[in-house]
Amino acid sequence: MTERAAVKAALKTQAVETPSWAYGNSGTRFKVFAQQGVPRTPQEKLDDAAKVHEFTGVAPTVALHIPWDRVDDYAALARHAEDRGLRLGAINSNTFQDDDYRLGSVCHPDAAVRRKAVDHLLECVDIMDATGSKDLKLWFADGTNYPGQDDIRARQDRLAEALAEVYERLGDDQRMLLEYKLFEPAFYATDVPDWGMAYAHCLKLGPKAQVVVDTGHHAPGTNIEFIVATLLREEKLGGFDFNSRFYADDDLMVGAADPFQLFRIMYEVVRGGGLSGDVAFMLDQCHNVESKIPAIVRSVMNVQEATAKALLVDRDALHAAQREGDVLGANAVLMDAFSTDVRPLLREVREEMGLDPDPVGAYARSGWAEKIVGERVGGEQAGWGA
Repeated sequence: MTERAAVKAALKTQAVETPSWAYGNSGTRFKVFAQQGVPRTPQEKLDDAAKVHEFTGVAPTVALHIPWDRVDDYAALARHAEDRGLRLGAINSNTFQDDDYRLGSVCHPDAAVRRKAVDHLLECVDIMDATGSKDLKLWFADGTNYPGQDDIRARQDRLAEALAEVYERLGDDQRMLLEYKLFEPAFYATDVPDWGMAYAHCLKLGPKAQVVVDTGHHAPGTNIEFIVATLLREEKLGGFDFNSRFYADDDLMVGAADPFQLFRIMYEVVRGGGLSGDVAFMLDQCHNVESKIPAIVRSVMNVQEATAKALLVDRDALHAAQREGDVLGANAVLMDAFSTDVRPLLREVREEMGLDPDPVGAYARSGWAEKIVGERVGGEQAGWGA
């Protein structure tokens, strides 16, 4: 197989998971701007996700968020997804939108609140059993705002106890993916603030616990690809939440702010074997002012383009330059790959997959946008907290 053929084969097998919440209304703490045709039910979210997969060919799974996507029959929801060529992906818990969680959830000083939070996490595992989902994704807003507000060490003990109980509930083929975030809504001390804390808990729990890297959850200037390389080396990289940020956790379209960073991350994924392993490539974005489905299609394409460039790195030439201490030569190898226009290559890949080479244009011509605006009248649109 030629190098070009190998690159194309890898791109055809790549999968990007889209988030159910990205199809609903979202915004900032100031305003959520509603759009016409937004889904009103989890089923309608899956209908939209099916269109993303139809035109990209590489978005076969959809992450759910509980309780935003709560239904009476999760097996039926899984069948709804299957009927549309999809599968249900990661189940995302929510322990941050209840009044009881004002001082935390699994780290709360009150044992009754901690019990409530853990019971919710166990409910999410039950949902995984019903949907066939393999990943439980955990992000905690827990933390403190003031020195002395709570015992920092005791909060870590509570966190470890909660994670251990949920870990024991997982099936043999299920994973716990622990996310981290530098700050917000806790501003003095966040209980899982960085990859090191997430890694420490996952290491203690065992092989079914792995770290999620959200590309928007770091301090400015953080070398995210170093984190990715390290977690891959330790076999503890469970997945990504792909988005872009300019200042803090902006959740903008992946690759929008710094496509070079996305390329560097994907190179470490390729170099570390993550492309053919169990690393989950998930989007975690909120489309506030842009049309949602085309934005998600474009996000998937941005991941594809960064991956294609990463696959085109001449690793033999790079390693030779590194061994010889040729600093500029090694950098040039990476820059040459990043500067390559991979759009013609990806058009070929899509045509060989029986797809339109222009996914965004194909969606615009499909009439789906006009159809859902006409049909989704009445009811309550899905959105944050819905």
